[in-house]
Amino acid sequence: MTSNPNQVEAAFLRNFARYVTWPVQAFANDRAPWHICVLGSDGFLDEVLERTLQGRMEQGRAFEIFRAKTTDQLPACHIVFVGYDNAARRRAALEVFKGRPVLTVGDAPEFLEEGGVIRFQVGQNVEMSINLDQARAMSLSVPTKMLEVSREVVENGALRRLR
Repeated sequence: MTSNPNQVEAAFLRNFARYVTWPVQAFANDRAPWHICVLGSDGFLDEVLERTLQGRMEQGRAFEIFRAKTTDQLPACHIVFVGYDNAARRRAALEVFKGRPVLTVGDAPEFLEEGGVIRFQVGQNVEMSINLDQARAMSLSVPTKMLEVSREVVENGALRRLR
């Protein structure tokens, strides 16, 4: 595993743009960039995310990165990494994105239960868990290949451990 977990997290965010499908209306036009947003304080503040995404394209779109302490400071986002340590702040932020085509990502152990779409932990191994119910509610399509490599999947209200 890499010595820098932030590099792994940044690469995963880029890959989510490759594999997850957003509704067409989530973008202003077919060349509009991906808006990757980081909410709260997180290790991404060390510019690893910029270095990982600089000059990259996914599905013909470049990446723009936005950071904010609160949701009202963010533009419309496609992927939001929710970096709050405080559970109440995470839940409040996730409530703001409910029903919108926004892929919410976090690493808190209870992130899926709080309403997040993807939780991942980077340690000796990379573990990803997906709340498929929440993804569907946000009009996002998660491919089978992502589900197959996930540790846990929430579907129809039930948590299934896969690995």
